[in-house]
Amino acid sequence: MAGLRAGAAITSDRIEPEGDYPVFGGNGLRGYTSSYTHEGEFPLVGRQGALCGCVAFASGKFWASEHAIVVTPKAAVDPHWLADLLQAMSLNTYSQSAAQPGLGVESVGIIPAPAPSIEEQRAITTFLDRETAKIDALVAKKEQLIELLQERRTAIITNAATKGLDPNVPLKDSGVEWLGLIPAHWGVTRLRYGCSLLRDGTHQPPERVATGHPLLSVWNIIDGKLVRLPDDSMISGSEFQVLERSFDIRENDVLLAIVGATLGKVAIVPPGESFAVQRSLAVLRPRRQLLYFGYLASFLQSRPFQSLLWQSIGYSAQPGIYLNTLASFHVPAPSICEQVAIVEFVHRMAAIIDELIARIAGAIDHLKELRAALISAAVTGKIDVKEELA
Repeated sequence: MAGLRAGAAITSDRIEPEGDYPVFGGNGLRGYTSSYTHEGEFPLVGRQGALCGCVAFASGKFWASEHAIVVTPKAAVDPHWLADLLQAMSLNTYSQSAAQPGLGVESVGIIPAPAPSIEEQRAITTFLDRETAKIDALVAKKEQLIELLQERRTAIITNAATKGLDPNVPLKDSGVEWLGLIPAHWGVTRLRYGCSLLRDGTHQPPERVATGHPLLSVWNIIDGKLVRLPDDSMISGSEFQVLERSFDIRENDVLLAIVGATLGKVAIVPPGESFAVQRSLAVLRPRRQLLYFGYLASFLQSRPFQSLLWQSIGYSAQPGIYLNTLASFHVPAPSICEQVAIVEFVHRMAAIIDELIARIAGAIDHLKELRAALISAAVTGKIDVKEELA
């Protein structure tokens, strides 16, 4: 039915954001390069990693990397139908390794598959193109709705953290250009004065061990919460004590991502086990008489502050904020009682929006399952597509 062969190796420095020919890896398009390995229409299957078995489709001139299996259809096999068939076969279940999932070309080649006539293959493809397009359009609308809700969530946080809860309150110039107007009775302070601790994590991570104390990073901040991950780095008790003598991290400290593409992510330290952090995270401990931890976390997520972060980055190996720069940034300082009220309002409204987002995400998952089931039923002959042959 088809020939299978791994693509050709290509180094990352040869892949650019723009170029003459697309480069396909194990999960689809990776970028562009100046030469190509294939020309025509081919299904591609990811070979390695968590996304092994992922199916993409390439046409024209392109480079297939060593992480992709190029599937060359033989005579009387439609490449588009073949791509649908491969997608329906759940090829990731044929992975040969649990530690680092991977597909062997030989193991894929011996999997039995149905072989309808070329006319019926094309009829199936026509049917699936039409029906999956309808599902994809519904998914796109729901994803757009999620984006709008996320924007609304950010707008609510921004308005509450910078203007308060009373829409009729008199405003004044904050004296800070990027902050603009704030309620007339609010003060303004710099983070270096509003926080008793403003530090980043270790710049020289200790040796990793199998069991010990967690050494967390920006990857542990997920959807505004600090989350432990199965592959968290661990350091020994003695190394942890060295870092803890420098400064300890406490419940209700505020974590801010200050290095890399995740710059600006925010989380509050929950109760639980002790841990250390890498240099990608800053730890802010607000002074109780000036800033409520929940309000500080909300303000750090606001649009003006997030924009300021990205406008103020410096570069070494990757973009980041220097601690002295961060410490100089201003933050509004309403009364503690008002800060607590703002946080309660923000949490209440965010919970409503998050519940809506969760429901829409569930509907998207259902539509994607329906799409996969439709493809599987069509390519295995469980759906009659005779009218497409007429």
